[in-house]
Amino acid sequence: MMTSDTPLPSTPDAAPRKRWRDRLFVVGLAGLFLLGLAGVIAATGWRETMQQIARLHLWQIGLLLLLSLANYLMRGLRWHLFAQRLGMPTRLGQDIRHFLGGFAMSVTPGRVGELVRMRWLRRETGWAYERTAPMVLVDRAADLVAMALILGVALTQATTGIRGALPVTVLALAAAFMATRPRLLAWIAHMGYRTTGRLPRLFAKVRRAALSLERFSHGPTLMLALVLGLMGWFAEGYAFHLLLAWMGADPGLWTAIAIFVFATLAGGLTGAPGGVGGAEAAMIALLTLAGIPLAVSVPATAIIRVTTLWFAIGIGMAVFPLAERKSLKGHHALESR
Repeated sequence: MMTSDTPLPSTPDAAPRKRWRDRLFVVGLAGLFLLGLAGVIAATGWRETMQQIARLHLWQIGLLLLLSLANYLMRGLRWHLFAQRLGMPTRLGQDIRHFLGGFAMSVTPGRVGELVRMRWLRRETGWAYERTAPMVLVDRAADLVAMALILGVALTQATTGIRGALPVTVLALAAAFMATRPRLLAWIAHMGYRTTGRLPRLFAKVRRAALSLERFSHGPTLMLALVLGLMGWFAEGYAFHLLLAWMGADPGLWTAIAIFVFATLAGGLTGAPGGVGGAEAAMIALLTLAGIPLAVSVPATAIIRVTTLWFAIGIGMAVFPLAERKSLKGHHALESR
């Protein structure tokens, strides 16, 4: 006798269809990745950039990459912190693998690549997307808060002002505030359904996901997450300061950090893959306003993007196959229980 809780037997061709959907998902992500990658290559000026990098000493390049790696690891620890707060049955190494592997999709349009981390979590833990989506949202919000605070402090210490920095700072903080208000997001989902009268299951999932953000409203967790984010983003801003100093055009520590963080935020707000185009344009313009000639500002911008964005993509591409294999193995283990 079957009850409502009895799982339905799978059809003989269910497994092939599922494998086909998985392959289609990977192919779609790969297509988006290649599309974004083409845009990044076109915007970077690869040949000229490599010529400028060749002028740096090996230890200088190594230090720039090390500071970027510090950023990734700090934020990876924060990802693990959020996973534990959400109650996920994952280990530190597992969460770091997911976080770093997701960098392979950094240049997908609209950051669609964030889905791949949620997909790995679903395979390995059985948690549905709506249960892990709050972690992605709060992670984005944590980045916005950390960068906005660094930019605010930098502006008070910088020797030159940055036009438009205050609105960007306020916008980043406002977006972070919106993203971490469970009841506000749940109300928006509720009103969305009442207005359209359609997709009741989708709006219900969005509402449940929004309300689960309350798990992150824990003082010690938020404080530790903020410290990790501040340390990570400061490390990359400091790398930009070092690079400019090595190229003989140092505008000062806090001015360099303000320019780097503002340009990164501005690029992200455009929605372009990896912030390509917007970040570079903002960085070059602000360096020029700070009195740095184009002969330095253009290669400096290209180099810092290679040692931050491109380095992240490289790490992601190296970790992605491992994360994919591990997730499939975890999925099979979960199904066999």
